[in-house]
Amino acid sequence: MAAPRTKQQTLAWLRTLSGELSTATLKRLEDTLPWYRDMPPGRRSAVGLVAQAGITSFISWYDDPKSIPWIAADVFGAAPRELLRSVSLQQTLQLIRVTVEVVEQRVKDSEESLREAILLYSREIAFAAADVYARAAEARGLWDARLEALVVDSILTGEYDSELPSRIAALGWNGHGEVSVLVGTAPRMLDVDMLRRTARHLEADVLIGVQGSRLVIVIGRVDALEGESITEPRAFLEIAAELEPGFGPGHLVLGHAVPSLLEAARSAKGALAGFAVARAWRNAPRPALADDLLPERAFAGDPLARSTLINRIYRPLQDHSTELLTTLWCYLDNGRSLEATARELFVHPNTVRYRLKRVSEVIGYDATGAREALILQAALVVGAIAGSPKANSDR
Repeated sequence: MAAPRTKQQTLAWLRTLSGELSTATLKRLEDTLPWYRDMPPGRRSAVGLVAQAGITSFISWYDDPKSIPWIAADVFGAAPRELLRSVSLQQTLQLIRVTVEVVEQRVKDSEESLREAILLYSREIAFAAADVYARAAEARGLWDARLEALVVDSILTGEYDSELPSRIAALGWNGHGEVSVLVGTAPRMLDVDMLRRTARHLEADVLIGVQGSRLVIVIGRVDALEGESITEPRAFLEIAAELEPGFGPGHLVLGHAVPSLLEAARSAKGALAGFAVARAWRNAPRPALADDLLPERAFAGDPLARSTLINRIYRPLQDHSTELLTTLWCYLDNGRSLEATARELFVHPNTVRYRLKRVSEVIGYDATGAREALILQAALVVGAIAGSPKANSDR
């Protein structure tokens, strides 16, 4: 019976075998791992370098087990970027398993200490692989957070450049069609994952940004997954209500819907303007629509609110019928009293009721409601100030 090898003899033997082990490992990878076989030559070569580096590193480690902290640098330093781009963590572990199997099979008749060393080393190399991927994921997460903040900031300022679409694509944005912006107070502990989970449950995608004390969420709907039944898209107000617990205390304002993410700046302007004046609406709901804060925004000098009031309320009524515009003005000036309005216009109260119904049909606002009456009153005021004299001359 041959005498057991000394450690130095075993090391010398392993060094002579390293080339043979590397060749056998590459052949085994080719035979057993379809994803490796289907790789382009350049990437396959990079992955092969990692396998060879693993064998060489094992021999160095067997010589000096205290070198464990350098395992990741020795093995994955061969082609770390290429490796992370080419294969997943699961595939990397398959690569490690194949390499260890090849080495174990070749040294199965050797000393027990060598076989135990292989088991210990394979454990350490697996942990090292997990560490490499964890660090890469963490770095990618930090990069994505910075990129997302940059995209949200561009949306808020409206300062777009040619790189914005590529930045949005890099974030994996799945939204399509209409987009709306939700603005509220940032909580002390922001749970981004909870907000994203809620959005996915509601078939929506979100971009999240913190601007000082404000939390801004850009909401877009996503397509149903293949095989899922197509349901009616959820209203943005419904989505905002589900996201509401993720905000801090205070007002929450939802901007109007716009056709696409590249036009989200218009929704953001309305939401930010509404958030700035929401405290002026004593019983404002949470969330509130930015368009429901048009009076407060107009009083605060928001030109978008003034133009919206004129174009959505004042001008359509004026173009449709000055009679309806005059009736609405009289009704609001008389404290929403049908009888007082009828006396001033010399008509029957039922005529006033009919005209107010027609007003609602034309512009979609009901003058008999307190909040909507305020919106209509503000529209009449800013419309008159804008220089349209018809209603005043008819009164």
